[in-house]
Order: sequence, then structure tokens, then C-alpha cells
Amino acid sequence: MTKVLTSRFDLKGKACDIDVYLKTGGYQALEKAFKELTPEKILEEVKKSALRGRGGAGFPTGMKWGFVPKESKRPKYLINNADESEPGTGKDRDLMRYDPHQMIEGMIIAAYTLGANVSYIYIRGEYWYIKEILEKAIAQAYQRGYLGKKILGSGFDHDMYVHPGAGAYICGEETALLESLEGKRGHPRLKPPFPAVVGLYGGPTIVNNVETLAAVPWIILNGGDAYRALGTEKSGGTKLYTVSGHVNRPGNYEVPLGYPLMNLINEECGGIPGGRKLKAVIPGGSSVPIINAAEAGKCNMDYESVAAVGSMLGSGGVIVMDESTDIFETTRNITHFYMHESCGWCTPCREGTRWLYKVFDRMKRYEGRPGDIELLYDLADKILFKSFCPLGDAAAMPVQSAIDKFRDDFDRRIKYDLVQIHKAAD
Repeated sequence: MTKVLTSRFDLKGKACDIDVYLKTGGYQALEKAFKELTPEKILEEVKKSALRGRGGAGFPTGMKWGFVPKESKRPKYLINNADESEPGTGKDRDLMRYDPHQMIEGMIIAAYTLGANVSYIYIRGEYWYIKEILEKAIAQAYQRGYLGKKILGSGFDHDMYVHPGAGAYICGEETALLESLEGKRGHPRLKPPFPAVVGLYGGPTIVNNVETLAAVPWIILNGGDAYRALGTEKSGGTKLYTVSGHVNRPGNYEVPLGYPLMNLINEECGGIPGGRKLKAVIPGGSSVPIINAAEAGKCNMDYESVAAVGSMLGSGGVIVMDESTDIFETTRNITHFYMHESCGWCTPCREGTRWLYKVFDRMKRYEGRPGDIELLYDLADKILFKSFCPLGDAAAMPVQSAIDKFRDDFDRRIKYDLVQIHKAAD
């Protein structure tokens, strides 16, 4: 299989040094972009590639870049969303610590295409050691003329900065990230206007994920059509998945989009330990609906195929659960996370997640009341698509899907009045 993103991972971090990166083909795409292509041609190649946002939303990257106005009275900005707060996801961490220059090169190409002279890498504060890796790589890029004034003799100037966040999940949402970057509390903004038109400091801004930007150099070197051919017609290229849970070889795996989920689990990850059977999979990080074993068996890992079994590809955090797993407990744990991470900006999410967890906590003690399962479902419904930003949806969808597909794990938590049940039967 062609490795677009992880071809230098075997170097065990040596590609962090710019000399190693250059010896393995680094910055050739940037030179090609400046010497052979125009911003319009680069945008065309990205659109051809069918590259979609790898942070969770899956929006076509070329289309997103195309929303930025060509002329603007305010400066344009490029933001690399390296917050990576989604439980079950750890792919961007490895892209930054093993091959930072690949991402940096992709950012410079993207900035050139957009006409942005400043970019920021918004990295989660817990990744401080990676922040230091990135700052060293950026300093090397400045020294070699890939950043700064008149890059590679062109008329394009670009400066890049690393900005650590403070560990808030909500700042993975692009407008809350922009608020945080401006020095304000990380609350989401009302859209429209969208960041591509009115973003950081009121200027046109593109926010892309680490993995999205790291794919750009390969696309420029090999062409958009070649990248699309690696995946499916609507989901081009490869995807990096973080596989965790009940597998023999958990870790990050790069496979083509459209790759069968069960092949990822059984072939790449060595199957489930102890000969146990598969029970469930969360295919795209904790915020997406859970799927059962039957659905996993017919699921290919691309945006359309995962949607067809009732879930989403999301951030690529694949959480595998065998038959020993209590889905009630996993869902309660996820609910606690979203309750804790709610920014409190809107009532459905602020109050709804707390009510969800109150019911879960009662059921955990096997003191659930008849009707509590229906109450959980109804509470989730009152949050779903009614919160200010998608964090509410992220809390609601796992609850409803878990109840729909694993009702037995919830039923055993209900404390029924056996005397009244027998009287009703008589």
C-alpha cells in the first residue's frame, strides 16, 4: 500500500531534522509549487484530489479553500488545528513528532495558495514536547529559506507560529479555536459568517487539520488525480487511523480510504486477543455513533460507507470492543467526558449533558427506574441538533446509538419492582 503520510515514520523521528527530510524528498513539492504552479493551479489539483478534512467534518478541502475571497482589505490567515482532543484519537501527534516538516511544507503551500502571510499551529497544551519539536523544525525552515521573506526567491513572504492551548475540548471546534487564539475564552461563534470570510481578527481564515495539511505535498508532487486514485471517487487518498481497545496491535495505521474495517482490525491490528468475538466498534472517535459487529462486517472505511451503516468516519479514532465489554459503562464514560468538556455557552449542552450523566450515575448503581432508558433517549434528543455547536451532538449521538443497538446492557441496570410485576402479570 502507498504510504502518503507515514513514509518517514520508520526513521524513528530522524525526519525532524531538516537535512534528513531534504534527503528523503522534502520541500520538493514547495519548490514545484513556487516554480511551476500558480495558486489557481494548486487549488485545482487539491480539488481534483478529493482530499477531505481529516479533523472530523470531512468537508472537501479544495472547496473550503475556494471560499476565501481573492481580494481582502484584511490579512488572510491559515490555522493548523493541532488540538487533537477527541478521545480515541492520537494520529496527529505522530505526524508532528515523527515528520513535522511534511506538515510545515503543506502549510506553506496552502498559505501560498490562499495568499496568507501568517499561519498558526494551534496545538493542545498537553503536547508540550511536540511544541518544542515543531519550534525547532520551524527554526530550521527559516534558516534554509523556506519561511520568512521572499521564500525560495519568490515574492511570497510567510511567518509561522506555534500557539499552545489550555486543554479545552471545545477549542477543537474551529470558531472556538479562533476565539482562544485571539486571547478570549474558547466559546464557539455563530455561523455565518464562516471563518473563510470572517475569521481570525476579522480576516479571511482557513482552519485545517494536521493530517489534511500533511497530505498536500504528496498531492502537489504526484497530482490530484493520483491522490484520488488511492482512495474512492468521493473520498480520495489514504487515511491515518488510531486503533485502540481490544486488538493485539493497537496503534496508528495508514490505509487507503475505502479499506474494509474488518481488514483493519484483523490484518493490520492482528485481530482480537484471546479468541474473543467482536461486539462493537466506534469508528471515528468518541463523538460518533457506535456500530455493532454485523455492521462492522460490511463497513468500508470511507465517509460514504461509514455513513451507510449509521455512523461517521470522524477523526479516525477506531475503538474496538470485544464481547466482554459493557456498552452501558463505555457510554457512561463518554457522557461524563462531554459533560466535563461542555463550555456552558448554551442551555441544551450545559444542562442536557449533566442530566444525562445524573441518570447514568443512578443506573450505574443498579438503581435505575423503569423509564430511565427512555429518559436517556429523550434527553439526548433534546440536545441533538439543538446546541450552539456540534459538542452537543457529540454527547447525544453515542447515547442514542448505544441504546438502539445494545439495549440489553442498559436493561440490566434497571431496578424493577418484582412484586408489582407479578401482580400485573396475574
